[in-house]
Amino acid sequence: MKPVKVITFGEILLRLSPQLAQNTAAVYVGGAEANVAAALANWGTEVAYISKVPENGLSKDVLEQLSNRGIHTDRVLWGGARIGIYYLAQGSDLKHAEVVYDRAWSSFSEIVPGTVDWDALLGDAEWFHWSAITPALNPAAAEVCKEVLQAATRKGMTISTDLNYRSKLWQYGKKPVEVMPELVQYCDVIMGNIWAANNMLDTALDTAALEANTKDIFLQQAEKVAAEITATYKRCKRVAFTFRFSHAATHNLYYAFYYNEGQMSISREYDTNDVVDRVGSGDCFMAGLIHAQLQGLDDQQIISFAAAAAYSKFFVKGDFNTTSEKEIIKLI
Repeated sequence: MKPVKVITFGEILLRLSPQLAQNTAAVYVGGAEANVAAALANWGTEVAYISKVPENGLSKDVLEQLSNRGIHTDRVLWGGARIGIYYLAQGSDLKHAEVVYDRAWSSFSEIVPGTVDWDALLGDAEWFHWSAITPALNPAAAEVCKEVLQAATRKGMTISTDLNYRSKLWQYGKKPVEVMPELVQYCDVIMGNIWAANNMLDTALDTAALEANTKDIFLQQAEKVAAEITATYKRCKRVAFTFRFSHAATHNLYYAFYYNEGQMSISREYDTNDVVDRVGSGDCFMAGLIHAQLQGLDDQQIISFAAAAAYSKFFVKGDFNTTSEKEIIKLI
């Protein structure tokens, strides 16, 4: 295995955006953690991706796409029946585009607990990233998550997670709050938004205050939620929340919040009416946090870079962000 700084772990997916009237469909390689890896590789951070794919030509083509972007794929597991798919009908109204999953029985979702030597697979990497999408798949995937998190902890890795909630997952009889707290206890960095934290970690949220719908109130709530997370999960010292509001198909208002051992930092606010593709912006934000922290930047620089990276993704079609680090810095 080639040495890397960062490892991301999750399900590789194919995204289909059909235009049935034209008998065509754009195909993109994606998946939340692959999106993080793609952004990191694009900015020069050595990164490997762990997933599982069936042994066929399509899988080889998919992994070649990752390798071409600088992502190391030599840790990918082989076996199983299929790669998961999701459909995103990407018409003119992006805001109401519906995501349809076709990922049951995928190779990744069928990883059996106790069958992988995670300590060996993680090697000497410094950082391990996972997301809430994996334990949302089924009970075995949640158990596999716990296994790899324990291995990463034994190896002294920095661990981050994205509390990305997918309502169409979590269909196996358990709510996120019944699963996520046990896994989040292993994390040093937690990213998401205040609503996802409430949903997954049962953190308090003043819904009455939020009805004011003002930035000041949102940030006040962010500080309270971040303080609760770091008080509850002693290992976690850094929390990042994004705020993304859309009032039209191609509109987006965006800013982000960062909390490090009690100190807050806020990004600049971005506003655009020219959104091309929202998919992967949160993953790019997470990649920005990892990249900037590994670069040794201060808190304000970290949140500024991460928010600018996320904003830049709005103008790139597909799941992966191809915006250079130099161009992102110009947006700060």
